[in-house]
Amino acid sequence: MLHKLSPYKLMLGLLLLSKLGIAQIQEPVKYLKLDEAIEKAYQQNRAIQLAKMDETIAGSRLKQTDALYLPQVGLSYTAMTTNNPLNAFGFKLQQKSISAADFNPDLLNNPKGTPDFSTKLEVMQPIINLDMLYQKKAAEKQAEMYQYQTKRTTEAIKLEVQKAYFQLGLIHASIQVLKDALATSKTVEAFTDNRFKQGLIQKSDLLNAQLQVRSVETNLAKAESNLGNASDFMSILMGQTTDQIYSVDEIPVTTTALLGTAPITSADRADFMAMQKAIDATDLNITASKKSYLPKLNAFGSYQLNDSRMLGFGANAYLAGVQLSWDIFKGNRTKNNIATQVLEKNKLLNQLQQQREQAQLEVGKAYRDLNNASYQRIQQEKAVEQASESLRILQNRYQQGLVNTTDVLMATTQLAQQQLALIQASYDKQISLVQIEFMTATNKK
Repeated sequence: MLHKLSPYKLMLGLLLLSKLGIAQIQEPVKYLKLDEAIEKAYQQNRAIQLAKMDETIAGSRLKQTDALYLPQVGLSYTAMTTNNPLNAFGFKLQQKSISAADFNPDLLNNPKGTPDFSTKLEVMQPIINLDMLYQKKAAEKQAEMYQYQTKRTTEAIKLEVQKAYFQLGLIHASIQVLKDALATSKTVEAFTDNRFKQGLIQKSDLLNAQLQVRSVETNLAKAESNLGNASDFMSILMGQTTDQIYSVDEIPVTTTALLGTAPITSADRADFMAMQKAIDATDLNITASKKSYLPKLNAFGSYQLNDSRMLGFGANAYLAGVQLSWDIFKGNRTKNNIATQVLEKNKLLNQLQQQREQAQLEVGKAYRDLNNASYQRIQQEKAVEQASESLRILQNRYQQGLVNTTDVLMATTQLAQQQLALIQASYDKQISLVQIEFMTATNKK
C-alpha cells in the first residue's frame, strides 16, 4: 500500500543526498566506461602503487639473503706507526725487513717510531649455516605474502571503482527523475496559475504548486552538486585530476537467480593466502632459530701487503682457513626468542581463523542484501506503474476540475519517490553482486 506524502517534500534526501553542497555543475562532461575506469585504477591508483612498492621492498630484502651463498670481500689500506716493542718488531716481520741488528736488546726494548703501511684483501665464504638457510626461506614466504597483499589491494580498488561507477549511474538516473518531476510540477504550476487568474481556485493552491517547483529545483541542484563530488572521487580512484564530470552507462538490470544458501568464501582468497604466508614465514623463522643451535662452517682468507713507505707494496703474505664454530650457550636468548616466535605464530593462526569467519559473515550479509534488493526492485517496478497511472488519472481529473491541486502535487511527489526507490534498489542489487564477487574471489587462473 502506498503512503500519502506531503507535496512539499521529496524523499531524495533519504535515498542518496546526505552529503551534498548546492553548487550547480559547470565542468565539462566526459563519458566513462566501467572497464576503462578499472584499467586506469590498476595503472595509476595510489594504493595499488604503494602495495607494489611494498612488494618490491620485500623482493629487495629477499635478495639480501643471497649472502648465505655469496662470499664477502673487503679491501682496506691502513697506515700506522708505533714505538711499542712488540708491535714495532711485528711490523718489521710483516715487512720482511728484519736484520741481525734488529736483535740488539737496546733496539728491541727501545725502538724508534716504526711505520707500517698495510694493504689487505679479506674474503669470507659461508659454507654451512643452516639458520641462514631457513631465514632465506622465510624471506621468500614474506615476499610471496606481499604479492598476495598487492593482489588483494587491486581487487579492493576494483570494488571501489565499481561502487563509484554505479553511484554515478544512480545520481544520473536520479537527476533525470528530478528533471521529469520538475517538468511535471511546472506544468501543474502553469495550469494552476491560469485557473487562479480565472478565479476558479484559491491562491493557496497556486502557492502550493509554486512551492513544489521550488522544492524540486532545490533537490535537483543538490543532486547535480553530488554528481561533482562522486566524479571527483572516481578521479581520485583512477589517479586522475579532479574537476571532471563523468557520464556513465545506466545501472544494469540483472536477473541473477537467488540461491538457497550463501556462497562459501574460498580458502585461497588473496588476503587469506597473505596471512597464511605470514604464518609460514614465522614457522620457518622458528626453525631457523632452532638451527642456530647447530655448528656453523665458514671459510676465510686474506692477502696482505706491508711496507714501511706510503703507497709501498713490498712484502706480501696470505692466510687461509676453515672455521667450525658452535654457539653453545647465549644466556637463553635463543630459547626465549623461539618461545616468542611460537606465540606470534599462534596469534597469526587465530587472526586467520577470525578473518575467515568475519569474511563468511560478510558474504552472508551481502547475499541477504542481494535477495532484499532483488525483491525490492520487483516491488518498486509495480509501485512505479501504479504511481504513474495514479498521476495520469489525477491530472485528467484536475484538468476537469474534479480534484484539487494538492492531490496532483502529492501524486507527482509519490511518483518521483517510487522512481528514486526503484533506482536505489537497482543500485543496491548491483552493489551486492560486486561485493559478493569480491568476497568470494580466488587465486585460480
